[in-house]
Amino acid sequence: MTVSSPSTMATDTCIAVQNVSISYGSQEAVRGVYMDIPRGKVTAFIGPSGCGKSTVLRALNRMNDLIEGCSLKGRVLFDGHDLYAKNVDPVEVRRRIGMVFQKPNPFPKTIYENIAFGARINGFRGDMDELVERSLRKSALWDEAKDKLNESGYALSGGQQQRLCIARAIAIEPEVILMDEPCSALDPISTLKIEEMMHELKKSYTIVIVTHNMQQAVRVSDVTGFFNVSHRAEGDRKVGCLVEFADTEQIFNSPSQQATQDYVSGRFG
Repeated sequence: MTVSSPSTMATDTCIAVQNVSISYGSQEAVRGVYMDIPRGKVTAFIGPSGCGKSTVLRALNRMNDLIEGCSLKGRVLFDGHDLYAKNVDPVEVRRRIGMVFQKPNPFPKTIYENIAFGARINGFRGDMDELVERSLRKSALWDEAKDKLNESGYALSGGQQQRLCIARAIAIEPEVILMDEPCSALDPISTLKIEEMMHELKKSYTIVIVTHNMQQAVRVSDVTGFFNVSHRAEGDRKVGCLVEFADTEQIFNSPSQQATQDYVSGRFG
């Protein structure tokens, strides 16, 4: 099995994943992942359920550290620095590499405080009103929320709550935003707004998204990684692997691997 290198890699690499394998206890979940995630682009992870794409996404900002028994072998380099080195603070990693989850999870606070709270505890000393407005504008929520900043974040619709969570991630000024199926619980109109927002955000951030929606990957991403499951001899256990990593256009129009062609053409998954 070979992994293609996107032509996009001629640009700056933001995160390099080098021979990464991840296990939960004694159960190996994903094995031997190599990829160079380009800066200032949208990278999508696609593949069937259980192939390890969300596990790999969470490894990029050490969220898997919070899962008991989860371990990682290999290296994840961010701006050339090993994120799993002993002297690295995982809290600082998560500040610089933010995460937006599948289901919106606003804080039980006002819209304003949802954004201000994280910035404040991360030491922000500037104009908070300006930061809140800027973050809401970047997440395409300002026009809908500007007159109700003192209302609860829970008062917003599901799609608005997800954009609020994106604004909250932006407010602490990360360099990378990870999104784990951010639109899976949303209606088509809300999904479209978030996809349009991603095109704007990549001007300022590197974005990595996990999606089950292949058309979404086509619409929003520059680079795509296709993950699949392979069966191992002992007990027929399934282990995730990265099959192909290339420009999105290549993945969907002329993939180098038959398994990729079978998946994107709907033959399985």
